[in-house]
Amino acid sequence: MKKDIILAGVGGQGILSIATIIGYAVVKTDLYLKQAEAHGMSQRGGAVESHLRISDKEIHSDLVPHGRSDMIISLEPMESLRYFPYLKHDGWLITNITPFVNIPNYPEMEHLLKEIKGHKNSIAIDSDAIAKEIGSPRSMNMVMLGASAPFLEIPFEMLEDGIRAVFGRKGEDIVQKNLDALNRGRDFTEKHINK
Repeated sequence: MKKDIILAGVGGQGILSIATIIGYAVVKTDLYLKQAEAHGMSQRGGAVESHLRISDKEIHSDLVPHGRSDMIISLEPMESLRYFPYLKHDGWLITNITPFVNIPNYPEMEHLLKEIKGHKNSIAIDSDAIAKEIGSPRSMNMVMLGASAPFLEIPFEMLEDGIRAVFGRKGEDIVQKNLDALNRGRDFTEKHINK
């Protein structure tokens, strides 16, 4: 088993929480993991990129080479296209469609969605809207994690355990909302790929 993943978004969207939960699940399943944040998170709204490399064999490099990523999980649509050159031809592009407009010349959403949906293996999900529906707007990142779960090759229960470990100190209500978000994201993808 080998899985190379790029997490993309902007500061404050919860990229590190996703990486931590996947990392927790990977360690619990006795796989190898290398993770690297390639851009700083010191600025809220600035670009953030995290590389996750998972394997059943030892991993020597922590950065995913161009054209070798099995999956891009993006919390922001423009950022998904920024890292598109990393994606394998048959890799999965999973992106939130709610923009974080942080530049004056942000591209037109129609153009972004056309590019995203033009990739044969893409999941375009309004994770912000789903998180609001369950009463937890901040759990948008867990919706995205759930949307990527069918492609991770990690037992879903391990991701749920990761949420409990990461958010447990914040109380049962927060844990449950994040679990609900995770499940809603997975449900969306399963409906999309089983059309």
